[in-house]
Amino acid sequence: MIKNILIVISLLLSTLEASKPPALVNTTKVIKGVINPLEEFVGTLNFSKTSKVASSTNGLVTNVYFQTGDKVLKGDKLLEIDSLILDNQISSAIANIKIAQINLENATKDYNRYRDLIKKDSVSQQLYDDSTLQYKLSKQNLLIAKNKLEELKVEKQYKTIIAPFDGVIVEKTIEEGEWSSIGKTVATLVSTNEIDLIFNLPTSYIYKLDKNDKYNIKLKDKIIKSKLYATIAKGDRRTRTFPVKFKAKVDNQFLYDGMEVKIDLPREKKQEALMVPRDCVIKRFGQNVIFLNVEGIATMMPVEIIGYTKQSVAIKSIGLKEGATVVVKGNERIFPKQPIKSLNKE
Repeated sequence: MIKNILIVISLLLSTLEASKPPALVNTTKVIKGVINPLEEFVGTLNFSKTSKVASSTNGLVTNVYFQTGDKVLKGDKLLEIDSLILDNQISSAIANIKIAQINLENATKDYNRYRDLIKKDSVSQQLYDDSTLQYKLSKQNLLIAKNKLEELKVEKQYKTIIAPFDGVIVEKTIEEGEWSSIGKTVATLVSTNEIDLIFNLPTSYIYKLDKNDKYNIKLKDKIIKSKLYATIAKGDRRTRTFPVKFKAKVDNQFLYDGMEVKIDLPREKKQEALMVPRDCVIKRFGQNVIFLNVEGIATMMPVEIIGYTKQSVAIKSIGLKEGATVVVKGNERIFPKQPIKSLNKE
């Protein structure tokens, strides 16, 4: 009984599918053209910015707030160094400022009084000179006390080590309870939102690169928009290739230094190829495909891209021939073996 019901349901679904009107698309013809075929080069990902985060002061590490692999933001607290003695020195410096202020107040009063008296010849020049000297010394002592406090506050800031930029901790070289000295590396931090992409290229390809252009560089299954940053004049004498550096921003993706990247660049020598408009080629199931219109049925065909022009893309695939009808608009909505109808005449 259940089997019969499933058969009926299957027949109904087939009938409904067949009764659907064909999908409306625009088509064009596959043509022959001349293209500079693309050649793939393999390169290496490097982190643009790496920092050996070091201590600027001596002391015992009291707290560590990070582990290897942690993502951190600029200004995040990484660790703290014992500051008990420094805190006491800051308290003493504050007290010294108060004493210096009192001394200055008294010296100012004496100076003002003797200044008025000297004008009336009611006090000796010696007493006036002594009050003037004491007033000036008190002002300097207060300034010295304030500068000392600021110096200690700056030193206090060094007791807390913070992340200098956004990134990932790739190495931890300190633990709680260890002694940290000036210049000691406590962590290695890399910026993961800016990367260098380095390729070794022949000069024939380098000459065609332009710093004003953007280049598609493949990283895993993603495309990174990159700009040419520099070409290095010193190359490999054996292969006659030279390092070329591209730069890109990747929004803090979790990447690894040394990852493989790829770039496709056009060769010098041109060749004939089958051409279609760029919109014909779409991604399906992780590969480049086109849809052919074969007697009103959408037929999906995987293709390999071998080059580009401004408006077209050169492709190749087993069985693809010049003059085949290919879907150029509406292909993102259709599926294999779906009925389709062209709205235009090729």
